[in-house]
Amino acid sequence: MMGRASAYLLPRLEGWIPALATPFRPGDGELDEAALARLAERCVTRGASAVVVCGSTGEAAAMTPVEQARALRVVSEAAGHRAGVIAGVGGGCTQAAVELAATAARGGATGLLCAAPPYIRPSQDGIRAHVRAVAAVSRLPLVLYDVPSRTGVAIADETVASLRDGGLVQAFKDATADIGRPARLRRLCGADFPQLSGDDATAVPHLLAGGAGCISVAANLLPALCTAQYRAWAARDAGMLAALHQSLSPLHEALFTESNPVPLKAGLESLRLCDGRPRLPLIRARVETRMVLERLLGTLLPQEELLAARPEDMPFPASRPVHPGAEARPGKLH
Repeated sequence: MMGRASAYLLPRLEGWIPALATPFRPGDGELDEAALARLAERCVTRGASAVVVCGSTGEAAAMTPVEQARALRVVSEAAGHRAGVIAGVGGGCTQAAVELAATAARGGATGLLCAAPPYIRPSQDGIRAHVRAVAAVSRLPLVLYDVPSRTGVAIADETVASLRDGGLVQAFKDATADIGRPARLRRLCGADFPQLSGDDATAVPHLLAGGAGCISVAANLLPALCTAQYRAWAARDAGMLAALHQSLSPLHEALFTESNPVPLKAGLESLRLCDGRPRLPLIRARVETRMVLERLLGTLLPQEELLAARPEDMPFPASRPVHPGAEARPGKLH
């Protein structure tokens, strides 16, 4: 059931979807549009079925609404019709989220990512009212996002199911690392309700338990390798899936030794994709964090480049058009 958003299907909401970092210029700290476009382009051409812009990893809380609109436009133009673009609609209150949601379609978004407002800690009824208010101002499909470590409140399974049954949300991102949850929500919401992990470290167990993929921090750095995990799962190649997961696990750990996206930005800088400084109150990664990331990426990058050089092996060909209203089907898997 797609409910109110039946005209705007989320295209191919599966696989490893990068939660894009937002690069800032080293001199004045302003949005680095060129670096953001390069990052989005790299992720899409290396197999991402969609990207998320202005989420937690994108430091949306440190950006003005005008900057968020600019970032969305840049990413939408870079992605073209090759991948979905999911816009975060966070903010300190419902009104802030509503204002972002109301303008997201004009900026090129094909979906919205909606969490509970941080710090306020609303009740489950309050969360439902918040989502209803956001859904009321946009026909774009909504991905509900449970991230209690950021918001201070968890979204109950029954709340997810009621919002799904009401046609208000079309997918779910779960950053609780509860690998038993996909099975529970499949019983409550149906097997056709896409569930995405929000935790790289447990994304493969989540996938095996009934998930559809991961909205990923690591996929900023190694999009082809991350996508290969989904391809191995789809091919029922348990050995390859286990090997990929094991090889990436140290990177997953390193990316959360400091507050996200601090280590991620250090990794992106080591790959010369953007400056490594986040916005205050976050500060540059510690030297030891940067050294660990440089070592891990130095080991993994040759595998990444080898996969990226073979685009025919990607599960989501870049030539395949994606746009609001496109029929949502699984990508061809090789």
